Amino acid sequence: MAPPAKMVPKLMKNLFKYLKTNKDHDLIKSLVFHYELEFIHPFSDGNGRMGRLWNTLVLMRSFPVFGFIPFESIIARHQSGYYKAMAASDKKGESTDFIYFMLGVIRESLEPFLKAKEVNLKANERIQIFLDEVNTDFKRSDYLQFFKNTSGSTASRDLAQAVKMGLILKVGDKRNTIYKKK
Repeated sequence: MAPPAKMVPKLMKNLFKYLKTNKDHDLIKSLVFHYELEFIHPFSDGNGRMGRLWNTLVLMRSFPVFGFIPFESIIARHQSGYYKAMAASDKKGESTDFIYFMLGVIRESLEPFLKAKEVNLKANERIQIFLDEVNTDFKRSDYLQFFKNTSGSTASRDLAQAVKMGLILKVGDKRNTIYKKK
């Protein structure tokens, strides 16, 4: 049961505060926000659509690829599971069941991207994909681990190009080389 209308402004303020200040991973924050928005039910209609929209917007802050993932279509294919997960979370008074369900939906939605990760990418595309994912200093071996079907010489050329483009800084030489994002 949705909270009384008089509680909605305070609950929504708290929800946006959570989104702004909580240190949870954006993936989890997006799902908690999605669930809580639907639970609070601030609109007479469209709460599910708004929850899914916010889910996408929060994810896009850290992972732009989520702007291209059709959550609506994927959730529509699993609509009964979506509502079951929502009901289970409502019954328990926590979002865990919903989060687990949605993580499965997100995984399914990413499958085509993950399978196509190395298919005919140009050097600059590989570099950008890698730099979007890496948050720390890295070595050539990390790049090779990320692009498992890339040769050592291709990895070296890609990283040299990234250095030349000013995207990364090369520190050290040969096996002791470390790359730093700029």
